[in-house]
Amino acid sequence: MQDHVEGTPLIRPSSTDHPLYDSVVEACRTVFDPEIPVNIFDLGLVYTIEISPENAVDITMTLTAPGCPVAGEMPGWVAEAVEPLPGVKEVDVHMTFDPPWGMDMMSDEARLELGFM
Repeated sequence: MQDHVEGTPLIRPSSTDHPLYDSVVEACRTVFDPEIPVNIFDLGLVYTIEISPENAVDITMTLTAPGCPVAGEMPGWVAEAVEPLPGVKEVDVHMTFDPPWGMDMMSDEARLELGFM
């Protein structure tokens, strides 16, 4: 018997089947956390990429720590990376610290790069 968990997941699912999804991910991979030499996508800082049928992109992301010195700038960097993509109508970047980021959210590539594997 499977356990049923009440409520919604903390991280909403991304629009992975949208034709723009892969290019939005690639754009996110051009943005780096200044303190760690790995892009924000592989670090696991991008929680959700939602793309509407009208091609409006809504990104929910976090930072490695709430006191991160670029906390105010990071959403702008992400929006600047995604906005110029062909087909993207508008970009909205939201910051959240729920759930808090943890090293378990990093991709294997990021772990390898940082020497955790």
